[in-house]
Amino acid sequence: MKKILFVASEGVPFIKTGGLADVVGSLPKCFDREKYDCRVILPKYMCMKQEWKDRMSYLTHFYMDLSWRSQYVGILETVYDGVHFYFIDNEYYFAGPKPYGNIYQDVEKFAFFSKAALSALPVIGFQPDIIHCHDWQTGLVPVYLKDKFHDGDFFRSMKSIITIHNLKFQGVWDMKTIQDITGLDKSYFAPDKLEAYGDANYLKGGIVYADWVTTVSKTYADEIKTPFYGERLDGLMKARANCLSGIVNGIDYEEYNPETDKFIEKNYNAKNFRKEKIKNKRALQKELGLEQDDRKFMIGIVSRLTDQKGFDLIAYMMDELCQLDVQFVVLGTGEERYENMFRHFAWKYQGKVAACIYYSEAMSHKIYASCDAFLMPSLFEPCGLSQLMSLRYGTVPVVRETGGLRDTVQPYNEYDSTGTGFSFANYNAHEMLNTIKYAMDVYYVHKREWNKLIDRGMAVDFSWKASAEEYEKLYDQLLGG
Repeated sequence: MKKILFVASEGVPFIKTGGLADVVGSLPKCFDREKYDCRVILPKYMCMKQEWKDRMSYLTHFYMDLSWRSQYVGILETVYDGVHFYFIDNEYYFAGPKPYGNIYQDVEKFAFFSKAALSALPVIGFQPDIIHCHDWQTGLVPVYLKDKFHDGDFFRSMKSIITIHNLKFQGVWDMKTIQDITGLDKSYFAPDKLEAYGDANYLKGGIVYADWVTTVSKTYADEIKTPFYGERLDGLMKARANCLSGIVNGIDYEEYNPETDKFIEKNYNAKNFRKEKIKNKRALQKELGLEQDDRKFMIGIVSRLTDQKGFDLIAYMMDELCQLDVQFVVLGTGEERYENMFRHFAWKYQGKVAACIYYSEAMSHKIYASCDAFLMPSLFEPCGLSQLMSLRYGTVPVVRETGGLRDTVQPYNEYDSTGTGFSFANYNAHEMLNTIKYAMDVYYVHKREWNKLIDRGMAVDFSWKASAEEYEKLYDQLLGG
């Protein structure tokens, strides 16, 4: 039995701010339980819902040195969906209304968490073969593993993997402070280790010291070796290219299932969507005050409203898009200028544009189920989950060819009738507009082709099962079979 430990700063259902939590919460339960004992360790945040805290039972506690301070480390545990979860408790670090706050507090909080997660292992009697770390918050785990912990027999043969979910966030702070917080020797703060551009960089430390580095799609793994996508670490990514791979994320096919989804007006499946899917569109048009028209080409967007997601392209073209025979439904929050832009267009084009400037799980499911197309013109996208959800619901994605979008959406080819969506290559507003117009043409003029696109989209498998098999291969490779 191979033992795997996930160390991460969030995981569903306990705490979630983004896609990282979906991976950490969903992937461990998909491994073959005969061969892999996969457990998860998370911080016990004060802001977790009480129902989850109530399920945890106290295991033990101890005191640990963090540099020159002695800190309390409480350990709680629970089993959820057959997976063993541990929680590191320390109210000084994990208080507050959100998991992440100011970076200067977060760098100390996650140095504590990384060291506490390792220190807890002998105490709880779990000796993993591989520690699988996620993002900068756990970047120090591979570093500590090769430093203080390497001397003991318990840790000596452990391997580490770090998965980069978004290279943009690196956990950067000044070197003197990080040296003081972490208690690491000065020699670790060299340009080939934790130092980057004069500061200390947690993610860089993780990438340098981990035995293997993964990211959340094959294309993104290639992109981050270039200056445009590399976030100033492209040289390091090139240097580690022989230990770098991309494994695309999945989605929970039970949670996102048009056949059983409780949030949507009318359930449907790949066989009957031609008759039933439209009933969701009618219900959403009514709910959001859009013009009631079955034939209208309805485009959905569920996203953080930020530059990364391509909203400057949409802003540039929105007036022109609204001259077309379309309806827009937007759900999300983010930068004020984009929130206000959509509010403005919802006012200007009443009946055509619905701006839901908030986040709601129920509304996101309704949009995936109701719309004809789903727009994701991202500047960069490590993996992206929304396009996978839209494929699952028979809503045709229109995406820019970057990162995970390129790996998961096969562009429509009218000549041999293949593809699952529409895509454009350059980060260009006119190219996006032309691709939307092309999709509309297929929708209005070649309805049978459009339905075949949906057939193919609903048939592809982006469940966690497929991703889990890729990770299993990687674990086996690292452990020599």
